[in-house]
Amino acid sequence: MVGGAVKGKEIYGSFPQTAVTNTSLGIDNPLDVGSGSTLPTIAVDQYAATLAKWFGLNPAEIASVFPNLANFQLQDLGFMV
Repeated sequence: MVGGAVKGKEIYGSFPQTAVTNTSLGIDNPLDVGSGSTLPTIAVDQYAATLAKWFGLNPAEIASVFPNLANFQLQDLGFMV
């Protein structure tokens, strides 16, 4: 994301660390789901809902557009001013 309304220089979510090598995103990290795939810590719904709020959708509209958002404690990632 780029633009004046974006709070930059931040990473949203986390990079998993392996206990053995202390490197991120390798096989055997805590979020490894097999075959080198990593389970994300932030959902697309969370990113999209944050943008939707910035575009002016109210909480009821956001809940309607992103029904899975209710499954996440953090619903606005805060990357938009």
